[in-house]
Amino acid sequence: MEKKKNTARGLGRGLNALFMDDEPETNVTISVEIIHPNPYQPRRAFIQRELEALTESIRRNGVLTPVLLRARQDETYELIAGERRWRAAKLAGLATIPAVVREVSDVEALSFAIVENEQRDDLSAIESAYAYQRLIDEFGFSQQQVAESVGASRSQVSNLLRLQQLPDTIRLRIEQRELTMGQTRPLIGLPGDTAERIAVQCVKEGWSARRMEREAKKAARQKNAPTITGSSQPLTDQASVLQEEIGRHIGIAVDVRCDNQGGGKITIPFAHAGELELLLSRLRQREHLA
Repeated sequence: MEKKKNTARGLGRGLNALFMDDEPETNVTISVEIIHPNPYQPRRAFIQRELEALTESIRRNGVLTPVLLRARQDETYELIAGERRWRAAKLAGLATIPAVVREVSDVEALSFAIVENEQRDDLSAIESAYAYQRLIDEFGFSQQQVAESVGASRSQVSNLLRLQQLPDTIRLRIEQRELTMGQTRPLIGLPGDTAERIAVQCVKEGWSARRMEREAKKAARQKNAPTITGSSQPLTDQASVLQEEIGRHIGIAVDVRCDNQGGGKITIPFAHAGELELLLSRLRQREHLA
């Protein structure tokens, strides 16, 4: 595993850190045939219509921005940034492409590929999640170090990583940009079939992220509703009043069940961890005020 000490240069400062560092600039023209894709490329799919539009632009105007490369031991080169330009240049029939060559470690190659794509808004939320996970798994980063390396907040990194808990079908919809992180985050923690049903309905009817939150909460309440057994008793009028009052105070509907001995239990359902954290915050605030 590559050591994290190699990651200091430029991380969190964007691609300019590689184009504008202290090394002498190496502007070259490289044959497109001796350039290899970046194995750390976080993009899993290139949208064909966008690639065709870029190809046509390059046919008319050439490649205006050089790609960023690192040399390989076999006298070929590996892309760090600019794979779409390289692919489009090949489709346009160009034999060579302008490039800047830098010495870059594996972890920098991944980090700057993430930064380049996110600056251009080219990555879907799930592609970003997969790329962040690679920094953690392959290079031993913490979530805070991931955030610092790509210029994101710690909470943003955490929220993106949690998307990996979703069923494969929903992750694919995020990758295809049918769903956003805001729409799918409330589905985390729901049973797979329930989450998929809500996701399909969201795409079909164009639900907002707020509507998805409501639907996820409704599904979670139904999932967590206790089954009425022979030992359960109907609520007394007093218990019904208390149930409503408790729910009003904590901001979440609760379920009260009575047993034959005059006892029972209170169930507090929640749709996702954020709702649970909000409940805890409210309880702590009431304890402080008491």
